[in-house]
Amino acid sequence: MRKPNLIYILADDMGYGDISALNEHCGFKTPNLDEMAENGVCFTDAHATAAVCTPSRYGILTGRYNWRSRLKSSVMGGYSEALIEKGRKTLADMLKENGYRTAMVGKWHLGMNFAKEEGFVEKPDFGVCDHVDYHGKIEGSPISNGFEYFYGISGSLDMPPYIYIENDHFTAQPDHVTKGTGKGFFREGPTAPGFVHEKVLDELTEKVLEKMEEYREEPFFLYFPMPAPHTPILPASQFCGKSGTNEYGDFVLHCDDVAGRINRKLKELGLYENTIVIYTSDNGCSPMADYPELLSQGHNPSYVFRGTKADIYEGGHRIPLIVQWPGKVPKGKRCGAVVCLCDIMATMADYLQLSLDPGMGEDSVSNLPLWLNPDGGEVREDLIHQSIDGSLSIRKGRFKLEMCPGSGGWSDPRPGEEPAGAPRFQLYDLSADIGERWNVIGDYPEVEKELRGLLKAHIFRGRSTPGPAQRNDGEPVWETIRWVEEL
Repeated sequence: MRKPNLIYILADDMGYGDISALNEHCGFKTPNLDEMAENGVCFTDAHATAAVCTPSRYGILTGRYNWRSRLKSSVMGGYSEALIEKGRKTLADMLKENGYRTAMVGKWHLGMNFAKEEGFVEKPDFGVCDHVDYHGKIEGSPISNGFEYFYGISGSLDMPPYIYIENDHFTAQPDHVTKGTGKGFFREGPTAPGFVHEKVLDELTEKVLEKMEEYREEPFFLYFPMPAPHTPILPASQFCGKSGTNEYGDFVLHCDDVAGRINRKLKELGLYENTIVIYTSDNGCSPMADYPELLSQGHNPSYVFRGTKADIYEGGHRIPLIVQWPGKVPKGKRCGAVVCLCDIMATMADYLQLSLDPGMGEDSVSNLPLWLNPDGGEVREDLIHQSIDGSLSIRKGRFKLEMCPGSGGWSDPRPGEEPAGAPRFQLYDLSADIGERWNVIGDYPEVEKELRGLLKAHIFRGRSTPGPAQRNDGEPVWETIRWVEEL
């Protein structure tokens, strides 16, 4: 029997509460994603490895916690150097070696090595960089990481350069400068002729549909990290005003439409029954969506969870996750087991009956038992999260220990703005307090000790799964884990 195709759709900054199948109080309907939920499994305790873009993408493709890389906090820019280490096998490498055609379309955001001229210096705040040779070959792109084809952009759609890349070359030379403001914010930067931010999502979607048709005769893996509904929040005209909330809600409906187009194309090609389609998000919704405006319309992208994108709180990293696989994954089921985006590598290896090398998928756990039986028990012993400032948390069972006194991100209390006398760390009993309102760290000293010790062990073993110990990249102890020196 032919191996199943895999289409992995990654929304950018979409909150758990933005899918009406997951949020009974959603301010709008997402019919195509609701249909996927009806035909598959919704995971209600699913998480990104981090609360921001670059780290989550690293975890998806490597099966490794992002803070094991040289990037210990924040994100990369459009001109940043490649993050994935040379020689490290990715999910795409694994599938390609096992008979899959592999293609990526969309937002990379894991760094690339552009051809540079003398005097190049990466600018702070993700601004435009001078002395880039836009004619030169690009190293470290997706085609250096297991994908046989790539079409997309180097960073977020609000980070220059605004030029499509195909495989290892820019498709055009910049000939003008653009800048966006308000919810349509994007940084000033060089722009290729014909590159229009409002059109990017649909242009990328068309490329995905083309690759589906091209690869239809062989098993394929299509990774589609969309640039939406991240800023610039620019839904196509036919969606403007349709959500009844604001531009962000309209952009979510645009993303919903993309999922529908992909599923309709699968049916047209006769591939629907033998294709795994995953729809998820890289982190929670950004404050740029304008939470006060959305809340005034009865819509909360973070659902019942505290915080937003960037935060250590659940709203930062708990994300929607729908798995559709007709005939294999049961229809219309909910699964409350803890799962993580970095689990896809081990899950596909499990299905293909592959053994991962010691230096692959160090933090990846197979979710296949839960795909096939969503009512089964937990597959993960624990799970580690990271906020934008590099703070870590660890979840085990009902308890979540956060190694910072506040959000670690963009919600109050922000780093450095915590109330005087606030406990240094936070412990929440999620079974009784899903909104993370009551810090119970003083009530469970034994739990704090256990979880601190477990987190430290996972850090220094270089992995959190069984297998030989591995080395992390960069400094062995970095600023946001100084607490390990106290144990």
